Amino acid sequence: MAAALALAGCGDSDSGSSEPELSVGSAYMPQPVSDSMAAGFLVIANDSGADDRLSSVTSDIAGEVTLHTTSGQSMTEVKNLDIPAHGKLVLESGGNHLMFEKLKRKPKEGDKVSLELHFTESGTMKVEMPVMPPTYRPKASTKSSTQSFMQSSAQSSKTSHH
Repeated sequence: MAAALALAGCGDSDSGSSEPELSVGSAYMPQPVSDSMAAGFLVIANDSGADDRLSSVTSDIAGEVTLHTTSGQSMTEVKNLDIPAHGKLVLESGGNHLMFEKLKRKPKEGDKVSLELHFTESGTMKVEMPVMPPTYRPKASTKSSTQSFMQSSAQSSKTSHH
């Protein structure tokens, strides 16, 4: 009986090419100021036509990692975050983010924090998150890639008028 139950969990992994194709970038953790909590930020891109969902995150550095949304000044813990087909889930300062709670050790700038992202469709993905200075902000705006593209093309047109 136990063997049949163990095999039942393996049957649905062959669902073909309709699975989401996820990639993670821009991951970082500002060095925490608190001994018990830290925030984490990253961007998950979904290059497929299938939606997925970030259902949980685990890390050896924290007792638990929770998912939060931010609306105005209030932060709300959520059970999961959607990753739309051909879209992105952006976790950034002031927006959706990860909270590492009950820290087992306080990460220092230059460390790498290992975490596992758990998705409802794609399974588990391991990510190394570098610890940055407490005031670190990514250079490019993750909210609008067209804005940063327009800025770079404006700069290149200025330099071409020699």
